[in-house]
Amino acid sequence: MHVAHLALTDFRSYDTVDLGLEPGVTAFVGPNGQGKTNLVEALGYVASQSSHRVATDGPLVRQGAARAIVRSVVVRDDRRALIELEINPGKANRARLNRSPVSRPRDVVGMLRTVLFAPEDLAMVKGDPGERRRYLDDLLVARAPRFAGVRADYDRVLKQRGALLRVAAQARRGGRGGRRAEHDAAFAAAGAGDPLSTLEVWDAHLAKYGAELLAARLGLIEELRPLVASAYAALAPGSGAACLDYRGTLPEESEGTAREDLEGRIRAALLDVRTSELERGVTLVGPHRDDLFLGLGELPARGYASHGESWSFALALRLAAYDLLRSDGGDPVLILDDVFAELDSQRRRRLAEIVAPAEQVLITAAVAADVPAELIGARFDVTEGSVARVR
Repeated sequence: MHVAHLALTDFRSYDTVDLGLEPGVTAFVGPNGQGKTNLVEALGYVASQSSHRVATDGPLVRQGAARAIVRSVVVRDDRRALIELEINPGKANRARLNRSPVSRPRDVVGMLRTVLFAPEDLAMVKGDPGERRRYLDDLLVARAPRFAGVRADYDRVLKQRGALLRVAAQARRGGRGGRRAEHDAAFAAAGAGDPLSTLEVWDAHLAKYGAELLAARLGLIEELRPLVASAYAALAPGSGAACLDYRGTLPEESEGTAREDLEGRIRAALLDVRTSELERGVTLVGPHRDDLFLGLGELPARGYASHGESWSFALALRLAAYDLLRSDGGDPVLILDDVFAELDSQRRRRLAEIVAPAEQVLITAAVAADVPAELIGARFDVTEGSVARVR
């Protein structure tokens, strides 16, 4: 798989840009702040419909413009697909595939698969659990795009259930001393009806989608473990063994990891924490509160790993994702966004040797010297929003 063409309109700093790309290595070189990362961010957005830099779509649209358009031609097994995304902050985005509209933008997810390395990846090791959950879920979606719908359904149910619990918590705090009528009225105003019976309905929905997401995460971690360990050993030999473990909100003594078992376990756990949830107004059980534990030997990487070890672990997670996607069939596009400047010479060389055989590698670098000799290929100079091929 490779990207043969990228065109942007009003995306980030670009009013227009139109690039022809080829298999192999391509480097975008230029000083910081000139728009290099914007180019690879656009391709990452085509693949996942999210940015690795910001949580919302607003910053992706050039200042003063109403919308942004990203067009890319993706080649896989000699078949070409034109993917067009229209980004409309505050409104529904739109997508077309081979010039035909699709019903939902997420229907084109999976047409382009990328693995993106970026300075932000350090947050997977040093940051909060949300960064690690995102890593798992994004990889699930890249492998099986239907999980975009599962994740959206889970988030929708979680939001609705959370709103109900907040109403309950507020009513309970104000309902002590015989003000039960106000408590019930608050639920009625939210369209919730009887509090407990309504919560049971949302429990069932949360357990259904949560179990599907959780079962997929657990299976994914089993596949990732040896790949992460191998990649870390290649990048940082002698630095200890890298390991993964899932830290969930379900009681550890419970048995069963099949989807049906997990659904029952989630519902039981929700009943166990019902009183606490009604007091605090938040959902306390489910995949949204879980974490991916990253360990080096016997110690957690977070808080104990050095800067170099943390970088190696983050890179190992991405390399494992790349190996897993490649095993599913076809090389994903590898994107290395300003990564080499963060690495010492040994890690830089090892990473370059590992990724060099990929079908397409896209690199951003502030200076040409940051690109290792193993990855010399086509080059574009990026200056003040202008992108020019170096012949």
